[in-house]
Amino acid sequence: MLNRSKVDPSLENWLSGVNQQQALLNQSLAKITPKMMRKALATMTKMHVTEAPEIESTFDSVLTRQQLLVPLRIYDPAPDTATPVIVFIHGGGHMCGSVDVYDAICRKLAAASKRIVVSVEYSLAPEFPYPAALNECAAVIRGLWQHLDDKEMRYERDLSLVGDSGGGALCATLSANSQSDPSLPIQRQALIYPSLDYSLSSPSVETLSKGYLLEKERIEWYFKHYLQNGENREKVSPLFQPASTSFPATLVITAEFCPLSDEGKQYVSRLNEAGATAEHHDEPGQVHAYLNLENLIPEACERTYKYIAEFLNSGVGSRH
Repeated sequence: MLNRSKVDPSLENWLSGVNQQQALLNQSLAKITPKMMRKALATMTKMHVTEAPEIESTFDSVLTRQQLLVPLRIYDPAPDTATPVIVFIHGGGHMCGSVDVYDAICRKLAAASKRIVVSVEYSLAPEFPYPAALNECAAVIRGLWQHLDDKEMRYERDLSLVGDSGGGALCATLSANSQSDPSLPIQRQALIYPSLDYSLSSPSVETLSKGYLLEKERIEWYFKHYLQNGENREKVSPLFQPASTSFPATLVITAEFCPLSDEGKQYVSRLNEAGATAEHHDEPGQVHAYLNLENLIPEACERTYKYIAEFLNSGVGSRH
């Protein structure tokens, strides 16, 4: 039933409207700004993710480490029980998104996984280009146990990363770095339609370049604003970073009609070839950012949270 070769019917009318709006915008020659894109992601998510489960304890805090101040939102579904921890790094092309935009998604992740979720409010490009967000997320991981202790929280020292799109890129880079850096105690990561190749060399970037919400031209625009200092695109891409048997256990979820789907599949293959544990699930009929469109395709979103929870709670990657 799920083996589709076209976009999920529940998305077709909506996607047609998006493409018509994009065509009108292109004709008007309007200049797209970061502010416009941030508002667009926030509005899309607010319209289509309207159910937000109650979590027993939710609060905002700021982690301070080595002159970095990083705002966090922490979700604890079972404050009286020591549970493992997820650091969630949101998507948005390194330019958009926030803990507020992703609040309902983090609540669903905490409810499904029954784990503490720490959502990171990292700095966005173009105001803060690479590697600002990466350094902030690394600082959160390095200071996390002390921060939770300061908040007198009960938790297990069992850390997983979860991120979508550009957040997936940050997770994957941190996981690669963790192989040689014991201050990054990452046991596993779950990546949702992640951006893994800043050189855009995978075939699906071309075959799905237009008409499926995330378009190649927009990806290039994101990367131009994020990588402002002549970085070697391949060298900083998670897809091409070294992997070994000590790589955190990995789940990659791709969307059939996402231009980033091939790089996700290649990433899993590279990790497996290196002797790491890596699993892949492709969500049929879906486009990039489908978790932000939940009301249109609730079954796909429910499956995704279930897959992530099962992976995180399966014991894979445990290093106790």
